[in-house]
Amino acid sequence: MALDWFKKVESSKGLFAVERISLIYNAITTILIVLLFSRMDHPVTMLVERVGIVAITFALIYLYQKYPCRLSAFVRMAVQMSFLAYWYPDTFEFNRLFPNLDHLFASAEQWIFGCQPAVEFMKNCHSIWFSEPFNMGYFAYYPMIAIVAIYYFLFRFEWFEKASFVLVTSFFIYYLIYIFVPVAGPQFYFPAIGMDNVMAENFLSIGDYFNHNDVLLPGPDFSQGLFYQLVETSQEVGERPTAAFPSSHVGISTILMIMAYRVNKKLCYCLAPFYVLLCCATVYIQAHYLIDVFAGWISAIGIYILSTWMYKRWFASNDFLLVLNR
Repeated sequence: MALDWFKKVESSKGLFAVERISLIYNAITTILIVLLFSRMDHPVTMLVERVGIVAITFALIYLYQKYPCRLSAFVRMAVQMSFLAYWYPDTFEFNRLFPNLDHLFASAEQWIFGCQPAVEFMKNCHSIWFSEPFNMGYFAYYPMIAIVAIYYFLFRFEWFEKASFVLVTSFFIYYLIYIFVPVAGPQFYFPAIGMDNVMAENFLSIGDYFNHNDVLLPGPDFSQGLFYQLVETSQEVGERPTAAFPSSHVGISTILMIMAYRVNKKLCYCLAPFYVLLCCATVYIQAHYLIDVFAGWISAIGIYILSTWMYKRWFASNDFLLVLNR
């Protein structure tokens, strides 16, 4: 059913589900900043930024109450999703304070597979005919999020709040894991210890090395490739030595596939090639260990079930319950 963007909706004065979970995550990380204040690099700035996010949230609530339509509801939730671009690198400001765990994950990788799959994958598929499709899949991550979210808004508006909540809550669960499980992934860890040590299976403990260093290992070098350049540029701008285990790229994209399948199987099938390429790319470009990928698949199922249950149990807002009950 086509959506009337400016159709008036019954407005309540409460928070949308995605805003409530965002404020909860904001509060949790604010408490962490206070507890770790003396050890953090720029805690005052981080606190001010959190106040700014809260101010924007309530400003949009005021705007919605003045103009309660589907478009203003979309803006409220879309802005919360856009804040994920801030919350992701923010995890590094916490986990950089804790001893790095990459040596344990690289050792486990070696023990399970008898090699470093990220190294072998790149070495055995060192061709632009592999590099471009894999980088295209990796770059498709954020467009996939946008496509699924916008589809729900346009064609299943009654479920849009739930879809937004599940997505954002899933991200926040992964971010909390990243804060307390400091794993950077091969693209940061291998340059830190040197490829000679990697090839010799000498996986050194580097402590808080990433508190002061963030050298990024470039992906398979096919700089003439468009998608290679796009991925490298995005990583140079926004990537940090954090968030490797489990892979949120794999986990969130798996949740997106579930969400797409539930509302439109054709949409799911259209996204499937990009999903497969994305999962392969996480190892190919050395952003993740292979065990991160398996952990991403497994965690996605649990996180999807948990976030869906949380929405139904505690977070569904009155505005969308009214839409559902019509």
